[in-house]
Amino acid sequence: MPLLDHFRGDLRDRRNWESFHAAWATMIMGRLNERVLPESYFAEAQVKLSRRIEVDVATIHEPPSAPVAEANGGVAVQTWAPPAVGLLIPATFPDDIELQIYHLQGGPNLVAAIELISPRNKDRPEARRAFAAKCAAYLQKGIGLVIIDVVTERQANLHDELIDLMRHPQQFAYPSDSLLYAVSYRPARHGEDNRLETWPFDLALGAPLPTVPLPLLRGPTLPLELEATYTEARTRSRL
Repeated sequence: MPLLDHFRGDLRDRRNWESFHAAWATMIMGRLNERVLPESYFAEAQVKLSRRIEVDVATIHEPPSAPVAEANGGVAVQTWAPPAVGLLIPATFPDDIELQIYHLQGGPNLVAAIELISPRNKDRPEARRAFAAKCAAYLQKGIGLVIIDVVTERQANLHDELIDLMRHPQQFAYPSDSLLYAVSYRPARHGEDNRLETWPFDLALGAPLPTVPLPLLRGPTLPLELEATYTEARTRSRL
């Protein structure tokens, strides 16, 4: 099915882009787990929007190992109050609409990530830099990465933001003026040289989507079928 504009026009008024992005991520996860990934790998979909950020690590309440006896014979629970906050620093937490691929050997260990870019990843300089920093952290660990940008209401190119953050020259910027794109990244070592092998793909409204490389850390590079998963997400979303 051809790529639709999920962010402008009539479709925006009828459907929420968040729902479709979540559906697309789920379809990618299903196809990878059922047909693409070797048996010792698995994919998980992660959807966390910055406006509803939550703490991931829960506090576990357990009875103290050495209760302190009060004067009246009861038990007092030892508590600790932190000091007053020294600084309040503004922070930007990027939207996470992504798939993470893990290898079970010695793990699970994260070996690849697929990022579906959201409008909030592109709307402000600090949001763009936060998204680029997350991508750079993956690549610096050797983790394979794919970014997919079908957002039409914001025109920033997050590949270029990543290149700027990593202090690479302008010759490594995105090679065309396409506003919609997908890019695959494979960190690699050749002799004494570190390289970032990159595959850029232009996307266009009304056109089918490509199959792009999905590199796995210390593993194979596999096909990521954007067209098939997008079609399945559209069908199940009745679009």
